[in-house]
Amino acid sequence: MKDLKHKIKKFIENEKYQGIEWIIQNKDNVYFDRVGYLDLESKTPFPENTIYRIWSMTKPIISIVILQMIEEKKINLNDPINLYLPIFSNLTVLENNYSSIKDIKKVDTLPTIKNLLLHTAGFSYNFLGDIIGNEYHNLQLFYSENTTLEEEINSLATVPLLYEPDSRWVYSVSIDILARIIEIVSQNSLEFELKQRIFDPLKMENTAFSIKKEDVPKLMTSYHYDETTNKLIPPNVNPRYISNYGYPLHNKKFSRGGIGLYSTTNDYMKFVNMLRKGRSDDNISIISKETLNQAIQNQISLSFLPFEIKNFDVEYLTENLFDPYGWGYGFRTLMKETKFKNKGEFGWSGAASTYFMVDQKNSITAVLMTQVFQGDPNLHKEFYDFIYSNM
Repeated sequence: MKDLKHKIKKFIENEKYQGIEWIIQNKDNVYFDRVGYLDLESKTPFPENTIYRIWSMTKPIISIVILQMIEEKKINLNDPINLYLPIFSNLTVLENNYSSIKDIKKVDTLPTIKNLLLHTAGFSYNFLGDIIGNEYHNLQLFYSENTTLEEEINSLATVPLLYEPDSRWVYSVSIDILARIIEIVSQNSLEFELKQRIFDPLKMENTAFSIKKEDVPKLMTSYHYDETTNKLIPPNVNPRYISNYGYPLHNKKFSRGGIGLYSTTNDYMKFVNMLRKGRSDDNISIISKETLNQAIQNQISLSFLPFEIKNFDVEYLTENLFDPYGWGYGFRTLMKETKFKNKGEFGWSGAASTYFMVDQKNSITAVLMTQVFQGDPNLHKEFYDFIYSNM
């Protein structure tokens, strides 16, 4: 593991990241380490239980709760969205050869719970380079730190879909809709449900949508990596980047589905270890093995592959890191054999370069935490390659 620390330390020395923390578990062997600092300005050392904004690593947690509710027969994969959110009953969709946000027609088929899980529902994201993402930005969807999830979803329902459900794969705000459905079905707040169903059973004591004022000194500072200067700079680079999404420190009424949670490396590793077998470390069942196995299989049409995610200001990707992956119920899942022959490995990441992976076959789990937008993708690649070269 000294070699891994040496590899990762180079990213700090080259000023591409300010601090990086990780845990790797192979069967019963656990490897934990960190390099760097909480921030560049004061070079504050890592405190115990450093806190991170985990951004899209919120999504898998929401997906697991939805799958729990499906197991409990409270919802069904094929339920249309308007069964829980009537405001979506009159959804429209862009015409095939659209040139304007007004070139719309009534959607042929309403998106389902399954479509929402798979990002095949027709929605988009503010930072994507399509006309619907641009409309989300114009409406300032999800930028506020003070709006409720209900208010944001009601605004979303006024915007046409980008495409007919189940005809494409586009990374989207669909998990935020699922989060609102959790609130409606449970008649509880989202955070209450996450705490009851995930955080308490897994003893994730430092994971929530807000942090205590006394814990602010434990929060890692966020930066943006500027490729033109090769420097870390404040993240307020472009108003359309996802770094402008609301992410308040202390608003206890704040909740989202696609982003919003704070967590620690140790806490998130408890969730990741659960994903290996569906149970907590002390054998509390979270999700059945059968449901989990379905969640980590590719569930989207092969015609949608390879999928890609790129910002509105990127014309084409020089490398698509998702090329060998399909998509399950909340996770990227490896479909192609690689030099490591680890088909079936799955996981996800967050906008500020957080990352996790699970390999059930080889009993490997790993979490990597930092806080850099547009971070150097070689960090994840070298981390991943090291694991499979040394486990």
